[in-house]
Amino acid sequence: MSLPHAILTALLEKPSSGLELTRRFDRSIGYFWSATHQQIYRELGKLEAEGYIRTLPSEQPTRGQKKSYEVLPAGRAELARWSAASQDPKPLRDVLLLRLRAAAVVGTEGIEADLRRHLELHRRQLAEYEEIQERDFPPDKDSPQDRLRHLVLRAGIDLETSWTRWLTHALDEFAELPADQSR
Repeated sequence: MSLPHAILTALLEKPSSGLELTRRFDRSIGYFWSATHQQIYRELGKLEAEGYIRTLPSEQPTRGQKKSYEVLPAGRAELARWSAASQDPKPLRDVLLLRLRAAAVVGTEGIEADLRRHLELHRRQLAEYEEIQERDFPPDKDSPQDRLRHLVLRAGIDLETSWTRWLTHALDEFAELPADQSR
């Protein structure tokens, strides 16, 4: 049920077309909640049918024109209800961790190279988050809304920092394993 709420959040921040939403997801919300173009359009239709959003009136005929959407009071109320509700943390499900567990019984061939690849990917993501922080959150930008948005970014920075530390440790462990681990 989170994609509709991600869309409501984005539309409350700025009324947008489906294409604009897709682009905004790629630049912000998509860092922690991804959705395809098709999923976004499907959800826009459902949200409109439920009376949570509406198509903004257009001065020109809509045929061939992109539709822009805005959130209605019922959509704002639904988003407020959802954001106030408690939710338990989701259990961690990570394929890399499962593959390491499997490597303990079938051998480690290919795993070390993939750990290095993951480390590089997490380092790049961390650098990107740090650039966003530098660009978008100077010390004087401290409105309540900015502080909450920065908290979301800090979560990404902290997660990427944790992954880079753990992967560095994992590669150190691999360096100490006996040479022949293929069983």
